[in-house]
Amino acid sequence: MISNFEEKMSAPDFWDDSEKAQSLIAELNGVKSSIDEYEKLQREFDDVEMMAELADEEEDESLFAEIVESTMSLKKKLDEFELGLLLSEPYDKMNAILELHPGAGGTESQDWGEMLLRMYTRWAEKRGFKVETMDYQAGDEAGIKSVTLLIKGFNAYGYLKAEKGVHRLVRISPFDSSGRRHTSFVSCDVVPEITEDAEVEIRTEDLKIDTYRATGAGGQHINTTDSAVRITHIPSGVVVTSQAERSQIKNRNWAMTALRSKLVEQKLEEQRKELAEIRGEQSEIAWGSQIRSYVFHPYSMVKDHRTSVETGNIGAVMDGDINAFIDGYLRSQLKVTDKDE
Repeated sequence: MISNFEEKMSAPDFWDDSEKAQSLIAELNGVKSSIDEYEKLQREFDDVEMMAELADEEEDESLFAEIVESTMSLKKKLDEFELGLLLSEPYDKMNAILELHPGAGGTESQDWGEMLLRMYTRWAEKRGFKVETMDYQAGDEAGIKSVTLLIKGFNAYGYLKAEKGVHRLVRISPFDSSGRRHTSFVSCDVVPEITEDAEVEIRTEDLKIDTYRATGAGGQHINTTDSAVRITHIPSGVVVTSQAERSQIKNRNWAMTALRSKLVEQKLEEQRKELAEIRGEQSEIAWGSQIRSYVFHPYSMVKDHRTSVETGNIGAVMDGDINAFIDGYLRSQLKVTDKDE
């Protein structure tokens, strides 16, 4: 691993490319964080082991409850640590580009989109990830029409790829004066942030580039200059937008990064479908299927339909506590891989 870092740092253009340098620094910080976490877990294990030996020698039953509680807590931390180490696919370690798009339903669905935006922002902050809003389209009355987030952190994509799909909400609508129950849908798309990839060729003649006035929240530059950029990749039909920066050039550069990321993910999706056909699986396209239901009424429950992981603590989930769902999905994918091997 160390030799790999040294090889990257010794490349002729490494220190002239700030993005490469920042990417490697983030990777190094991620590895350091893993080592620090391992040492912390080792210390906790030693403490529990010592406590168990002491309880056995002294025949002190009062320590048993504390030992059980500490052991369960340590097991949970070890499971999370193990999962982080198992994220070994080519793009897992990269930053994630996450997009939310409300479905039909107007204000109700747009409000649901904003609730998910808050959920993912809270989740990222709790993990120590940095969140940047690259594109934001406000709803007509409330919520959002769409939003694009760049979530920066080691293994951000590895974790968030588990969230790709359609999220369904059932609740009594606060926008319905009759107090009726409504069902809303929001699609979540997640791709790795890829600044360069030799396997993806983007030709200038295949691009349609439009500029327009930014309409997002905040910033005195809003509606004063045509700084926002929309790029359409004609062969694939992929469309990306960026309006977070004051500079049109910066927005264009980021939009190109987002486009490259989507095209790479498209290639990966094609490979997954080919493998599924070889295995004889009846698999659905992840981003086009309903993966999870959030029920606020007539009872409280969040259930992932892919893994059957569920919880009644819907308040904690909406506050960013979605690790159980991510863990369940990623482990289910590891089991599939193990069977193939």
